[in-house]
Amino acid sequence: MEHQPPHRRGERPLAQGAILGTPPHTPPRDTIVASATPPGRGGVGVLRVSGPLTPHIATALLGAVPEPRRARLARFTDDLDQPIDLGLALYFPAPHSFTGEDVLELQGHGGPIVQEALLARILQLGARRARPGEFSERAYLNDKLDLAQAEAIADLIDAGSQAAARAALRSMQGAFSELVHGVTDALTALRVYVEAAIDFPEEEIDFLSTGELAARLALVRTRLEEVERSAKQGRLLTQGIHVVIAGRPNAGKSTLLNRLAGYDAAIVTPVAGTTRDVLRERIDLDGMPLHLIDTAGLRTDTTDVIEQEGMRRARAEMQRADRVLFVIDGVADPTAQAYVAERGTLPAGIPVTLVFNKVDLATSHVAPPDLPDSLWLSAATGQGVQALRAHLKTSMGYQEEGAGALSARARHLDALGRVRRDFDRAVGLLDARQGELVAEELRQAQMALGEITGEFSSDDLLGAIFGSFCIGK
Repeated sequence: MEHQPPHRRGERPLAQGAILGTPPHTPPRDTIVASATPPGRGGVGVLRVSGPLTPHIATALLGAVPEPRRARLARFTDDLDQPIDLGLALYFPAPHSFTGEDVLELQGHGGPIVQEALLARILQLGARRARPGEFSERAYLNDKLDLAQAEAIADLIDAGSQAAARAALRSMQGAFSELVHGVTDALTALRVYVEAAIDFPEEEIDFLSTGELAARLALVRTRLEEVERSAKQGRLLTQGIHVVIAGRPNAGKSTLLNRLAGYDAAIVTPVAGTTRDVLRERIDLDGMPLHLIDTAGLRTDTTDVIEQEGMRRARAEMQRADRVLFVIDGVADPTAQAYVAERGTLPAGIPVTLVFNKVDLATSHVAPPDLPDSLWLSAATGQGVQALRAHLKTSMGYQEEGAGALSARARHLDALGRVRRDFDRAVGLLDARQGELVAEELRQAQMALGEITGEFSSDDLLGAIFGSFCIGK
């Protein structure tokens, strides 16, 4: 697919000579319909219609356009004026609706036959089926919310804990976007200052060497660090961490998984190699989703092709992990020789925690020196498991939820990382008095920052984001 030009919304004016962006997307002019309730039988089924044909559809279906924002009991009729269903109709005229378009919401009975008949009637009247996330996409395109707020809607729907739901609600209401706009405003002011130095070359050296510019740079860095902290915490709340449990056969990996999960999720037997495939469990760690992956035992002395495939999958999971828990049999291997033998094969850059199991049976509880973070526990009795939970939270930088917790995604962290790199390059070029290059790096930083809220975004990015939403939202 050919890469589309960026979409730019609401950029603040810069000094003369600043590079302008491309025009915004044109909002769609067709009318869409989708169910806003899950498929299947239910007491209530909700259909949403949005677009310019909405008043026409309301008149044909209900006999008249309902009074705005007032629920009305109405018959929903077919093309022969025969009733399809009886329910509530709500009409929200543009621009005072979720999408910014004329919106009709029909709340009828939730039987699949009734819902499909009503949907077919609306399609007959000129609407088309909505794509996943298209209602939220239209709200974004019509400036009803920005991209971070739109993503927070999906995060609120998918929230796996109360903490995640509260954080998503704050981001949906604009708290995360407000932080981003604070950095954007500071970057804009900085760009104007540098552009002024370029426009007056005889003054450029004085402009770029003043203490005021250093203060402006420090302000931007402080605000950027604040956004990064919020985004990292938010990413943990919404997406959690992926932890792979690895180690030799019979070290207690599956027992540890069961202990953390709170039930017998994995089969545990004295037979080595019981676990041959990847087993996944999701638990809530004080509001942070923890994705646990139990894997086949690692060893080199097997010719069993099934066990070998299990080990291949285990190593593939470790490549994608946020952290590896390498389980050691604290009785049979108190010096962690199993880890020492595997250390060279473990993925570089993935942090490892050594978990010495069977502390209730071991005679020594001291880990050898020159090893990664380690702790002792008993997966069988639960002794030390709470310390492991605390270690996982601390190692990932997770903090107990405060009043300002927000939801964020991995793409936000990626964008912020590029902002920081561009900003740091700008600071380095400033020391060399390279004013025009400083201005360009600051422009790139602002572009990356604008990707978070959608001030700068490409069509393929929008498609990937909204395509992950449920249909009808």
